Amino acid sequence: MRPLSPRCSRTSLRAFSTKSGLTPKVHLPRPVLRHVPRTSTRLPGLRRCLVSTPDNEGPPINEVEPSEHDLRFGYYDVVLPSEPFVWGTSHILPRAVPPQIRRPPYVPDLLSSDAETPAAGEDVDTRRRKFITDEEDVRRLKRAAQLAADVLQVAGSLVQVGRTTDAIDAAVHELILACGAYPSPLLYKGFPKSCCTSVNNVITHGIPDERPLQDGDIVNVDVTVYLDGYHGDTSRTFLVGDVDDKGRELVEITEAALEAGIAACGPGRPFKGIGAAIHALLRGKDYCVSPQFTGHGIGREFHRQPWIFHHLNDEPGEMQLGDCFTIEPAIVQGTDPHGWTFPDGWTVSTENCARAAQAEHMVYISQDGAEVLTRPTST
Repeated sequence: MRPLSPRCSRTSLRAFSTKSGLTPKVHLPRPVLRHVPRTSTRLPGLRRCLVSTPDNEGPPINEVEPSEHDLRFGYYDVVLPSEPFVWGTSHILPRAVPPQIRRPPYVPDLLSSDAETPAAGEDVDTRRRKFITDEEDVRRLKRAAQLAADVLQVAGSLVQVGRTTDAIDAAVHELILACGAYPSPLLYKGFPKSCCTSVNNVITHGIPDERPLQDGDIVNVDVTVYLDGYHGDTSRTFLVGDVDDKGRELVEITEAALEAGIAACGPGRPFKGIGAAIHALLRGKDYCVSPQFTGHGIGREFHRQPWIFHHLNDEPGEMQLGDCFTIEPAIVQGTDPHGWTFPDGWTVSTENCARAAQAEHMVYISQDGAEVLTRPTST
């Protein structure tokens, strides 16, 4: 997913504390996991611990009235960066990839003695819109897309209470390598893991870590593979254990938004119809779509033209035969879609800690219409 307007992490941390009345580090009246890259806390407890602690007199915490935030958005753990803040990702060791695995151009060739990490290996190509029409190229594109779909299914089966997102990343990494492919996110502009895992209030680009998934979480797993010179990209938001009704509804409306966007696709159809369809679906509901991130063209390049806007827009351009792009709306609870970036430079959370969910498919424009290349082969 391509960011449109990244926000400065330092500025956002200060703004977050001021706007929400909370601080990223909160001492809870219950056990807290130690030595994990991110802190999480159940939102009702977060609100209540500010006025009630184990040493204070007063009614038990579970008897305090739920906050307005609780009533509107539900009950869940809020994921925040832990202190002390570590800026960037240089402290995270990437997983090893055997030298025989073909790498995308933005990853250095480890067999070369003078290999250097490309600063922005795809920047030139991303400005060019390309059409995939050669029969062999289409076949490779579809193989990469289907592999991504298969890997995502396996990743989804691993989403369980108590399992860390880093463990899911490890399994995704090994499976992709076993299929002779490369995990596209790994080392893409410095990203240190093989997939993205975004939990609860994280909109997108969450970095897998040692935080165990909690009962009631929702987690988006975003998988991209590089196989035979082509990328396949897909994601879905999964339920962890017993998710509350508001969380389940969020995931359902996100899937519906993706399908509405796909239904707007076809030869000669305007790209702006995707955003219009999603806007129409959300109209009158207590949800909004994040305008900070777009879908993107995909093929030999991970990200390229055309950029797919999921919000209401008036961008020019029509879909043509050979176009391949992703539709990946990130839907946010409430009416404030703004996000801020964690100190790691990647993880983007909602500013008000409302939950977000995302779903993604690759769409290929052919004479038969709009083909979804990343549908799972089985359920």
